[in-house]
Amino acid sequence: MLPACRTEGKEERLPPFALAHGDVEGFLHALRGVHEAFRECFTRREPREHFFRSMVGQLSPLERQSIEPMALEVDGGNVRGMPRFMSDEIWDEAQRRRIYQQLVYDDMGDSEGVVIVDESGCAKKGQDAVGVARQYGGTLGQVANCQVGVFAAYASRHGYALVETRLLLPEPWWSHEYAPRRAKCQVPPALVFQTQPPLAGALVRALSQEGILPFKDLVADGLYGHSPDFLEAVEACRGLTSMVAMPSDTRGGLPGPVRPAKPSRDTGEARTTRTLAPKDRAPPTVEAIAKHLHDTVWSRRTVSEGTKGPIAYAFTKRQVTRCRDGLPDRAVWLIIKRSCGAQPSYGYDLSNAPLSARLPLLVW
Repeated sequence: MLPACRTEGKEERLPPFALAHGDVEGFLHALRGVHEAFRECFTRREPREHFFRSMVGQLSPLERQSIEPMALEVDGGNVRGMPRFMSDEIWDEAQRRRIYQQLVYDDMGDSEGVVIVDESGCAKKGQDAVGVARQYGGTLGQVANCQVGVFAAYASRHGYALVETRLLLPEPWWSHEYAPRRAKCQVPPALVFQTQPPLAGALVRALSQEGILPFKDLVADGLYGHSPDFLEAVEACRGLTSMVAMPSDTRGGLPGPVRPAKPSRDTGEARTTRTLAPKDRAPPTVEAIAKHLHDTVWSRRTVSEGTKGPIAYAFTKRQVTRCRDGLPDRAVWLIIKRSCGAQPSYGYDLSNAPLSARLPLLVW
């Protein structure tokens, strides 16, 4: 089944991205309108204007877009005032978040919205930025000196946008040696070390509790599917259906107890009875479930247009009992993706959608 926004047999191609001079005429005026929407986050005019000039500077052709070069580049920039604005001025962060989410809702809000959770990193040359360390950055594809954050994006049939973020402070930052740097970067004393999944769980709970952006589905990769903390945070959001990638060694029992047939004879004719399998038998992994499925249960779907032609996968779904701490937990859907080559590779997602729901086989 295809989503309602797609049509069977119709090829979907990404629109070309080519800007002409006329496309950006009046852009500065539009940027002023965005700036005006956030005026209530600032109590004084000066930081409000520094905020606008910092936005202009980030859209400038400067190769190094740190605050001092931007202050020298933009009209009215103040080399002393703008850095002080970034380090010392206080603005209402909760109000800023509410205003931004309301703008996203006005432009692309939809009751069928989806929240996408993932982490990413940005390279940093120096050592002074908060949270910077040698760590793996998703966009870099390697271990490097960078900052890492957990992000939530909102997507609907009308568009998509980033809506929330949490900065990851690596474990070395919580050591005694880093205490002066934490103080210099004004890290709140109440914060504690958290990995990406707990940060993502707090982020999802905040979006759900604020209730500004309507969304019914959530997707995340295997880093979060392997975390009980994240799964508990998602399940605490009432009415939210998740689709979370799982490692191949995740165990999920097939529905119902296994009851092998056992011949018996009482006083009369022979008959067959069914008994429960031994309780110490471990449920199969999702990889074992996938590899024992017959070819007839798979449905081929084209998911996108690649540079060398359509990209297609085979999909199927099975109801399984998810295991937690080695024990059966709850019944969920197992969505399996299989490549179409001679030696297929597999991908696994678990969904907490109601078992009565008719899940589409195309989940991307």
